Amino acid sequence: MRSILVALMLWAAAGPTAAQETPLHSLLTADDTRGWEAVGRIDLGDSGFCTGALIAPDLVLTAAHCLFDQKSFQPYPVNTIEFLAGWRNGRAAAYRGVRRAMAHPSYTYDGTDKMGRVAYDIALLQLDQPIRLASIKPFDVAADPQEGDKVSVVSYALDRSEAPSMQDICHVLGRQPGFMVLTCNVDFGSSGAPIFVMHDGVPQIASVISAKAEMDTRPVSLAAAMEVPLTELRQAFGATEAPAAGVRRIGGAAAPMSAGGAKFVRP
Repeated sequence: MRSILVALMLWAAAGPTAAQETPLHSLLTADDTRGWEAVGRIDLGDSGFCTGALIAPDLVLTAAHCLFDQKSFQPYPVNTIEFLAGWRNGRAAAYRGVRRAMAHPSYTYDGTDKMGRVAYDIALLQLDQPIRLASIKPFDVAADPQEGDKVSVVSYALDRSEAPSMQDICHVLGRQPGFMVLTCNVDFGSSGAPIFVMHDGVPQIASVISAKAEMDTRPVSLAAAMEVPLTELRQAFGATEAPAAGVRRIGGAAAPMSAGGAKFVRP
């Protein structure tokens, strides 16, 4: 997750108070994780990890910057990326390698933190084999939430890498062109974590975590207004043929972020 300092044009009174947010809680048991098994940890070789979630049996949605090495600015070879669905206490519900990866066509990565990139900070990973287990159901994608809407987040992070944690209620604090400012609690490793809205009691993914930040000393997080960019990414992804066996292709971005008044601090 990355960290950026910029001014956000948000009024001080905007959004809910901190008292309305619920704290993070760990999903440590099978009962805790039931229904959330399609969220997983994305291991990036020996370099770290991000969070991602299935939106189809063979497609994981995550943040674009997760695909890039922060030191070399180069994309990780796809054969070094692994998706651990439902990772909890040293075991995953399913383990999959990655066949190809693609960031949004308008996303570029050069190691600097730029607010304008948040709007395109989404990526798709195609798994080497679909996950077709009754216990692991891909999530549908929702329309963009609006200011004041309740959302929730399931994520991994450096101090909670062995089990997912959930924040049941956080809010969309405000919107800027192309991205949203949220009150959700995230940290390094949370990049790509799914942001959920509930429709008739069923969670749907509205975006993914791009950065953590501060606004007037208050922790906030940033995410793309994803509805249109995801359609564009899916079209580009579908137009790109899968590589031949033994050939790896990748496009995208690398892990953690912050924003405040706004400062980026990468998840």
